[in-house]
Amino acid sequence: MSSLTTNPSSLAALTVLRGVNKDLGVVQEQVSSGYRVENASDDPTYWSMSKTMQSDQSSLSTISDALGLGASKVDTASTAMDSVVDLVTQIQAKLVSAKEPGTDKTAVNADIQQLKNQLQSVTQSASFSGENWLYNTASQPDTKQSVISNFTRGSDGQVNLVTINYDSSQTLMIDTADASRGLLTKDIDASAFDTSGSTSTSRNYYLLAADSGTAPSDGTEISISESTTDDQLTDMINVTNSILKSVTSADSTLGVMKSRIDDQSDYISKLSDALKTSVGNLVDTNMEEASARQSALQTAQQMGIQALSIANTMSSKMLILLQAK
Repeated sequence: MSSLTTNPSSLAALTVLRGVNKDLGVVQEQVSSGYRVENASDDPTYWSMSKTMQSDQSSLSTISDALGLGASKVDTASTAMDSVVDLVTQIQAKLVSAKEPGTDKTAVNADIQQLKNQLQSVTQSASFSGENWLYNTASQPDTKQSVISNFTRGSDGQVNLVTINYDSSQTLMIDTADASRGLLTKDIDASAFDTSGSTSTSRNYYLLAADSGTAPSDGTEISISESTTDDQLTDMINVTNSILKSVTSADSTLGVMKSRIDDQSDYISKLSDALKTSVGNLVDTNMEEASARQSALQTAQQMGIQALSIANTMSSKMLILLQAK
C-alpha cells in the first residue's frame, strides 16, 4: 500500500543509514585514536586488564631504574676492588723481592708505602650516591645492601617486591672505627701459616693503619727495613698472601652480584616489552582491519543515501499520478 503521509521504505532506509553512520563513526574514532578499547565503556573486561598490565609495566620501569642505580654502585665497588687486588699483589711481589740477598730493603719499603697510600686513596674514593662499600668510619656500619630486582603480584592483586641482597662487610677494606672489621686493617696471625707443625706464639701483622691512626693493639704493620729478618719477611709474605686471597674472594662476590643484576636487567627489559605487546593486543586498533571496515562502511553509507533518495522519490511519483487525473 502506498501512502502520502507515511513512507515505510524511506523509514527503513533511514534506519539502516543511521546504523551505518554509527558504525562508521566508531571505526573512524578507532583509526584516529589508535585504540580499539579506549574507555571502560568500550570493553570493561579488556580495559580493566590493560590498566592492570600498564600499572605493572610502570612498576617494571621503576625497577629498571633501581637496577641501574644498583649496578652503578656495584660497578664502582668492583672497579675499586680490582685495583685493590692489583695493589696487594704488587705489595706481595715487593716483599718477595726483599728476600733476595743484597736487596735495598729501605728502597723496597718506600715502594710498598706508595702502594699502601694508593690503597688508602682507592678505598676512600670508591663512593657512589653517598655509599662506600670499601671504606667505613661509622661505629655501626650498615652492611646489609639490597637492590630492588622485581615484583610479584599475588592472586589477590597484592604487590610484593623482590630484592637482590648483598653483605658489604665482605668488601670492607678499611674501617677507621674498628680495625678488626677491615680486610686491610685487621691483624692476622702469621703463626697460622707455620708449616713446621710445631706450636708457636702468635705473630700478628696488619697491612694498613686506618687514617685515624687506629690499629690493632697487638699487631705489627707490614713494613720493612734493613733490620727486618728473613723470618719476619716470610711472616709478612704469608699474611699478605692471606689478605690477597680475601680481597680476591671479595672481588669475586661483587662479580657474582654484578652478573645477577645484569641478568635481571635483561629479564626486566624483555618482560616490559612483553607486557607492552600484550596491552597492545588488548586495546590497540588493528589498522588493516579498521581501514577495510571503514571503506566498506563508507560504501554502505553511500548506498544507504541512494536507497533513501530512491524511497523518497516514491511520493513524487504519487503526486504525478494524482496530477494526471
